[in-house]
Amino acid sequence: MTKLRQVLLYTGIAILAVAAGVLLRGQLASNDVASPPDAAVATKGAESILAASFPDLEGNIQPVSQWRGKVMVVNFWASWCAPCREEIPEFISFQDKFRDKGLVFVGIAVDQKERAAAFSKEMGINYPVLVGDMKAMQIAGAAGNIQGALPFTVVIDRNGKMIGSKLGRLSESKLESMIGPLL
Repeated sequence: MTKLRQVLLYTGIAILAVAAGVLLRGQLASNDVASPPDAAVATKGAESILAASFPDLEGNIQPVSQWRGKVMVVNFWASWCAPCREEIPEFISFQDKFRDKGLVFVGIAVDQKERAAAFSKEMGINYPVLVGDMKAMQIAGAAGNIQGALPFTVVIDRNGKMIGSKLGRLSESKLESMIGPLL
């Protein structure tokens, strides 16, 4: 293959990769918080999340079901994820603001325990942080995250029903519009 053909081939591949990234970013940006696509996904997603148990930052196994009866915002995140880093300070603020009304955030870090612990301390996370693995991503998939990307957030009402989900950064206004009626 000539040098010119190699350059053209690599340039074409680079253009395709950039285009795919732009399309994915557009899809994530336009993916507003909405009700789950159908009742089956909502039921399976909520059941999967509530049936899960993960270690906390001290290594103690914590069942997610212990927070049933509260409005739960379950956030799958990682310390290396830029949109995760942007939304977590807002989650901290919401946890402070609405804790007494029965709101609990549950962070499921798809990360190494040490990195999740350091990030949690650095950010001052004031809600439970659990450490997940590929099992956590399977549970997120059952709740509608078919892309397997982060962050992914699910809102579950006091009755254990999945109200909505969001792939990508969740804005304060969208989160408030979802949890406000539940509190």
